[in-house]
Amino acid sequence: MPTAAPTAYTPTEAPVAHHVRARQLLRAHPEVKRLMTRNAGTALITVGCVLGLVGLAYLLRNQAWYWSLAAAYLVGAFICHTLFVIIHEATHNLVFKGQWANAAVGIGANLPMIFPSAMSFRKYHLKHHSALGHFDHDADLPDHYEARLIQHYAIGKAVWLFFFPIFQLVRTFRCQSVVPFDKYIAANWAAQIVFNVGIWLWLGPTAFLFLFLSFWFSVSLHPVGARWIQEHYLVLSPEQETTSYYGPLNGVHLNIGFHNEHHDLPGVPWNKLPELRRLAPEFYEPLLHHTSYTKVLLRFIFDQEISLYSRLVRGIEVPSKLKVN
Repeated sequence: MPTAAPTAYTPTEAPVAHHVRARQLLRAHPEVKRLMTRNAGTALITVGCVLGLVGLAYLLRNQAWYWSLAAAYLVGAFICHTLFVIIHEATHNLVFKGQWANAAVGIGANLPMIFPSAMSFRKYHLKHHSALGHFDHDADLPDHYEARLIQHYAIGKAVWLFFFPIFQLVRTFRCQSVVPFDKYIAANWAAQIVFNVGIWLWLGPTAFLFLFLSFWFSVSLHPVGARWIQEHYLVLSPEQETTSYYGPLNGVHLNIGFHNEHHDLPGVPWNKLPELRRLAPEFYEPLLHHTSYTKVLLRFIFDQEISLYSRLVRGIEVPSKLKVN
């Protein structure tokens, strides 16, 4: 008999599985420490992706607006998603040694996305790692108004995912433990304003629209947008807090699907994550995983047993009968 979609977060008193698994993994396989390095080649990929998006914008500058729409959904969103992964790598200082050098990579990767978000992402993402599942600190968790508004209905979940960038922005205001502005964010804004004005004046509104839509689709109602569901929603198991994706798009998006591996050892760059899994198969092969972003997207939208409350949380007082240990 089908079960009802959750109407509240699933609370847990269990420690974060990543912290426990990381300690066990390092004891069992101390050789994985050699994987904790940096990959300067990621900076070259950044340049290629940025030039690719700008080149496409150039080709679309004199075309009808609907060509920008089609190109953004079919091509631009995938390139933009790769740039998001690069921002993620730079956030963890996995490109270069210095923080400003990594910030420069993140800011550079952010340029074709129109919205200056790389350095803000850095702040909230690092807090996501240190406070996974803590509602007041983890901006990856939906707000209560989101979950109550959307509930478990397909149309609601589709609309929510389409407007995901806006919902994600609003969530950050509840995370009072994060300082919302600093010199890195100031540099991010300055670089982005110069780039945006330059693109508008050089290539015009149609090219600018292509870049905007490429960003928007890369984090919304699009197969690659399903990554936001894949990572921490309880789609495959009511107790497995993080779920990896092992599918063909890892080759395009720099192994971002290896999310359990990343949370376990955030100091391992994208190119070493498959090796981490190979070196410690007993820790990762038993875990449930996804193989298709499209399947994740469709199941999330149409499965009436899944809602925005399909997440584990910590630090919220609830009746003991609801607790997961």
